Amino acid sequence: MIRVTTSSVINAPVETVWQAIRDFNALPAWHPRIAESRVEDGGPSDRVGCVRAMVLAGGGAIRERLLALSDDEHWVRYAILESPMPVENYVATLRLLPVTDGNRSFAEWSAEFDVPADQEDTMRQTIGQGVFQAGFDSLKKRFGG
Repeated sequence: MIRVTTSSVINAPVETVWQAIRDFNALPAWHPRIAESRVEDGGPSDRVGCVRAMVLAGGGAIRERLLALSDDEHWVRYAILESPMPVENYVATLRLLPVTDGNRSFAEWSAEFDVPADQEDTMRQTIGQGVFQAGFDSLKKRFGG
């Protein structure tokens, strides 16, 4: 099992950034790699256990299950159920912490997963930069940083 962690500082208060990311079905609104998303059973997108089905901007699809969400501590945890990436047992956490100097947000996105040994470097780059950092860059642009 490998772990990938990416962090960034977003130029907006935690509560503001949290409103953008807490909706488990809202990735198309702020992540450039996600074209469409829907909660499969049509239920609430913040209900633990719900499954989102997403279409990637470059083609392909991913299904993910919401494992946990904390409005008090500003974090969300999810698992990939199906993906075009060669990952298994994938669990990720996206969390926000306040940066009191300037009322900004520290964002950390991490994932643990199994991947074939010959794909480790590629998946570290794809997930760390292509997914996590791409999302943070989009949020920074959205919030003026």
